[in-house]
Parts: sequence; C-alpha cells; structure tokens
Amino acid sequence: MSVKPLPAIAENTFEFETIPLVKATGFREYDARWLFGKEINLLGIQALGLGLGTYIHERGVAPKLVTGHDYRSYSINIKNALILGLVQAGIEVVDIGLCLSPIAYFAQFDLDIPCVAMVTASHNDNGWTGVKMGAQAPLTFGPEEMTRLKDIVLGGLGVERPGGSLKQVDGVQQRYMDDVASKLKLKRKLKVVCACGNGTAGAFAPQTLRAMGAEVIEMDCNLDSTFPKYNPNPEDHEMLHEMAKAVKEHGADLALGFDGDGDRCGVVDNTGQEIFADKIGLMLARDLSAIYKDATFVVDVKSTGLYATDEVLKANGATTVYWKTGHSYIKRKTSELKALAGFEKSGHFFLANPIGRGYDDGLVAAEAVLSMLDRNPDKTLSELKDALPQAFTSLTMSPHCDDELKYEVLERIVKEYEALGAAGGEILGRKIKEVITVNGARVHLEDGSWVLVRASSNKPELVVVVESLRSEDDMRDLFRKEVKPRLAAYPEIGAYNQEI
Repeated sequence: MSVKPLPAIAENTFEFETIPLVKATGFREYDARWLFGKEINLLGIQALGLGLGTYIHERGVAPKLVTGHDYRSYSINIKNALILGLVQAGIEVVDIGLCLSPIAYFAQFDLDIPCVAMVTASHNDNGWTGVKMGAQAPLTFGPEEMTRLKDIVLGGLGVERPGGSLKQVDGVQQRYMDDVASKLKLKRKLKVVCACGNGTAGAFAPQTLRAMGAEVIEMDCNLDSTFPKYNPNPEDHEMLHEMAKAVKEHGADLALGFDGDGDRCGVVDNTGQEIFADKIGLMLARDLSAIYKDATFVVDVKSTGLYATDEVLKANGATTVYWKTGHSYIKRKTSELKALAGFEKSGHFFLANPIGRGYDDGLVAAEAVLSMLDRNPDKTLSELKDALPQAFTSLTMSPHCDDELKYEVLERIVKEYEALGAAGGEILGRKIKEVITVNGARVHLEDGSWVLVRASSNKPELVVVVESLRSEDDMRDLFRKEVKPRLAAYPEIGAYNQEI
C-alpha cells in the first residue's frame, strides 16, 4: 500500500521533496489537471502512476500502456515520474516520446496496447499539467473511472506489483501522419493557414496538411513552450483574430488552428470570419449525411440548436443527439450509439468508422473539412457556411469560480432557472420552453434561442454560451441583460476570461 498524499504542502521545503502532494480537485470529470508545484509535486505524479496502474489491474485489462508528452518545459519530467509509478504497479509501459494526444490514441491501435496516459495540460496556461487516460480504445476515462482512480490515489491504495517495464518506441508519429494524410489527396488547389500557437501541433500539422496536397502557410508553428504570443487555443478570440489576419494577408482559402495537444481544430473561413466548431460540425454533418444516409451525430449542449431543425439533415435521414459537454462524454456517446461523428463546440471532433477511429483528433477534423471543400469545388468555405440557416452564437465565456465551489454554485443557478421555467417565466420577452439539465442549465426560449450555464470540467470556471435566432444584437442582449446580471448576484463568481 502506498503513502497517502497530502492535499497541501509548501514548496521549497523538506516535506515537498519527501511526501506526495495531490490536491483532490485535480481529478476532473474526464481527465486530471493540476497547477504543478502548487497542487501536485513529482511524488504526487508518481503516486498517480501507481494508482493508475493499480486501477488497470483492477479492471482486468492487459497491463500494457502507451504514454507520451506535450511540448512544455516540465512535461517530460512529469511523464517520467508517472512512468515510475506505473512500473511500480507492474505495468508494461511503452513511451512514444513527444506527441499529440491523438498520436497517443493512435498508438493504442498501432501498437495494440489497451491503455493510454498522455501527459498534457492541453490549452491551459503554462504552470498547468495533466494526464488524459483510458483503458479501452478509443474511449478515455469518464466520471466513474476518475472517481475510482481518485479514491485509490488519495486513499494510498496503490499496490506495487512485479512485471513492470519501460520500452521506448520510435516511428509512431510518422505512421500517424501517414495514416491521416492517406485519406485525402486534394484535387482542388487550397491555400491553408496552419496555426499552432507555438504548441506541440507545430511539429506535426504542417507536413500532414502538405501531404494531403494543400499549400500551407505556417503560423507560429515553431515550438516554444513559453507560448510567447498566446495560449494555443483555437477557441480563444486572440488566436482566432490572428488566424483571420493571416487569411486576409495571404489570400488563403481558410485557416486551421490547433490547440496545445492537437486534439482540437478551429476554423476561419476565406473572408477571415471564424466559424465556431458547432457550425463546422453542422456543415460536416450535412456533407457526410449525403454520403452516409441515416447517420447519427452526437453534439454537446453548448452547440447550436440548428442540428435539431436543419432541413438538409432531415432530408438525409440524419439523427442528432444532444449530450453532455466534455471530450470523454461525447466520445463515449458516439461509440455507444455507433454514431458517424460527434461534435463538441470547443473544437473536439470525433469522426468514427469509416472516417476515423472515434477519438478526438484535430488533424482528422482538418482532413474532413478539406475533404468537404474538395467535394464542393465550386464553393468557398464562407459560401458553405452561408448556406446554413442563420443563428447568432456567442463565444464561450468563462467566469472564474473556484473548483471547490463551482458545482454547488451551479446547482443554485440551475434551480433558479428551473423555478423560472416552472412559473411560466420569460427571458427578454420570450417564454421559457424548457430547461435541459443534463449538463448545467440549457434554457430554451419559445423562438428557438437559448442560454447555457454549466461548470467547466477542467478549470476553476463556469461556462456561458448564448444563441439567438433573431440577431447578433439580441445574442449580445441575452448575455448582457440576462446571464451576466443573473450571475453577478453570486459573490462566488468572478471575472470572465472574455466577453461579447
């Protein structure tokens, strides 16, 4: 049995170097993330590895695991500490080195290894670290698995076993790039801005897009773990703005932006307008449902309501299921329903057989977007976007709320909206039609507009999205006159990361 970690230890002390530190809030709904040094130390990471290895044995799967790390100054040290714990637990570890999260997922298939532990903080600020884990490809852990892992680690229940080993394997990254690029050979000339925000994707995305036949304009593709311009997050306005500038400057057909670990893709069209991932998903769903009739799509609750009303999807016999936000939730639901694809507004795309393997992969999503353009040689991306029914959807906005408080605060907000709906209440002159509480509160209004408040699963924040079917001004009002003042009544809720 291992040592029970402590929830807090001062840095630069004897205890910090001799006792595992693991803050409980780092165990999120579908992955694990901590501020390195403040919330977890290297001994805590080792304890996580021992706990993960113990849980793998508990599940009865083959004790073999593939691991890799993203491009941050401290990620390789964290991965090595994790490996040490896994080997203690009797796990045969295969280390593929620096990679994207989807490369680690690909390696599960490529090397026939059931388990994965990818060391990455994704798009979080420097200082954060984390691990994305799974024990059944293409799925990653959800709340049930994360709760059990948390109990093992925090309870000091890790079990040391013989048989652990470490093997380093080369070549997986190239096989991954070859595999993704093999699905498309562009017949149409396309000039593509490839934006990587100096994150890990810069080592893999430009050459993969070139192998598909695209002319690539590289933007911040040199790896720099200080992220000198902005975090590699194609959902943030700052990165999207730079992508838009590059499209206009180079006369590009589109820009494709990738987050820190390459499992998400953001898109800017030929006019320099960003297309939020739920709208790109709807465009892909229209395109794919014409080829694969009666297809099922899974989308998260932050996504546009147009999936439910779109006439093209109806004509193609497509079905759309709204589900909980989170890459693990959408991935699992896509697999469970044998859906053709899952789309998450944050930019995770889950393209399943025969297009992909069902895990979130920014480059596979990019390939799908380029394939859609190749199948519509007489249309620009903006023309395909303009063919969608109009809906005015906000950026994803995140007001600060401590991890220890956010779920209790959200529960009160949900009850407030439920009570308003039950009383026949209105929002900006429109009656509330229903309040969907599968993941926070998604409040649907009688004209099809909606507002959403939920808790972030991986940061100390709430998440706010609004959509109007009337106008952009009305969309802004739904935030400024409804959600923002309502949330301002809660003293536990702080400043927003961005606002419309």
